Amino acid sequence: MPDQPDAQTRPSEAPPSALADAIGGPLGIAESALPAAAFVAASTASGGDTTLAAIVAVALALVLALARIVRGQTVQYALSGLIGVGFAAFIAARTGKAENFFLPGLLANAGYAAAFAVSITLRRPLAGYVAVAVAGGNPLAAWREDPAYLRVATRASWVFVGVFAGRLAVQLPLYLADALVALGVARVAMGLPLFALGGWLAWLLMRGVPIPAVARPDADRDATSDDDGPPAAPGRLAGEAD
Repeated sequence: MPDQPDAQTRPSEAPPSALADAIGGPLGIAESALPAAAFVAASTASGGDTTLAAIVAVALALVLALARIVRGQTVQYALSGLIGVGFAAFIAARTGKAENFFLPGLLANAGYAAAFAVSITLRRPLAGYVAVAVAGGNPLAAWREDPAYLRVATRASWVFVGVFAGRLAVQLPLYLADALVALGVARVAMGLPLFALGGWLAWLLMRGVPIPAVARPDADRDATSDDDGPPAAPGRLAGEAD
C-alpha cells in the first residue's frame, strides 16, 4: 500500500532551514547588511556626500543581485533587494540627508508591527498563515477553528510584533538624533539576525502543535479516497495509535 499522506502535519516537519530559504540564504544576509554598511561608510568618508554614498550602495546591491542570477537562484530575491536599496538610496540622495537611507526600513517595520498586531486583534494571526503555507497547506483554509493552533499562532505573531517594534524602539531615536553610524550599526545588527531569532522562537512555539487537517484539503481528499482505511481523526496525526 502506498504511503498515505498525513492529514495533519507539524511545523517541526518543515525544517528550520526553511527560514534560511525564506530570507534568501547567505546572499540574503549579505544583501541585508552590506549595502547599508557601504552607504554609511561612503557617506562618512566623503564628508556627507549622499549622492556618492547612494551610488556605492546601489552598485553593491547590483553586484549581489547579479551574483544571484549567475548562480541560478531565484530572481525574486535579487530584484526585491535591489529595488529596496535603490529606493532608500534615492530618498537619501534626493533629500540630502544620509539618515533618510534608513527611513523606508523604519516605515516598513512600523507597518509590519501594526499588521501583526491587527491580525492578532482580529483573531487571524499572520504567523498561522505563514506556518501553514510553509508546511505545504492552504493558508486560507479554516485552520482558525482549531483552538490550540490558533493559540500558538497568536503567540508566535506576538514574537514578530516584538521583533519589528524592537527595531523601531532602538533605531527611531537614532534616526531622530541624526546618529548615522550608530543607526547603520543598529540596522545591520537588528536586521536578519534578529529576524532569524524571532523566526526560530516562533518555530519553537508552534512545533509541538499539529497544523489542523482542515488546512490540508488535498491530503484530506487523498486520505478519504484510500480504500485501506478511514482518514485520520481530527486533532491527531495520521498513523497515531488509538
